[in-house]
Amino acid sequence: MRKKIGARLKTERERLGYSQAEFAIVGDASKRSQIDWEQGKLVPNAEYLALISTIGVDVQFVLTGVVSNTTITPDENELLTAYRALGMKGQARLLGVAEGIAEAKPPKPENRKQTITFHGDVGQQITGDITGPQTINVGRKKNKQ
Repeated sequence: MRKKIGARLKTERERLGYSQAEFAIVGDASKRSQIDWEQGKLVPNAEYLALISTIGVDVQFVLTGVVSNTTITPDENELLTAYRALGMKGQARLLGVAEGIAEAKPPKPENRKQTITFHGDVGQQITGDITGPQTINVGRKKNKQ
């Protein structure tokens, strides 16, 4: 049982993007204790679990392996609050937008090759929004002799 709890604790730490040392600080524990808990040598105490729950750790999942449906991030909470403040039409629109964004698959950047060709005397006129990796070769072509 200890090893399972330790493995789930590690999963939650990694999900939230913390190092062992950072996670231990949040839980007011030592890094050594954090390592022992994750390896299943010891079981974390209630005070530690209460402290790490403040940063979004699903304590129910850590202890039982059952994901809690009440653990939400601050961003999710903000979105939920805004959703509840909307009328029925607004909620339907927001759901439509969210579903559309979730279904959209962005193109893979490695499959895209963009080139820009300028003909004539352009000078130094570059305007607009330019994003992504860009290569601009400046200079004249060398004359072949």
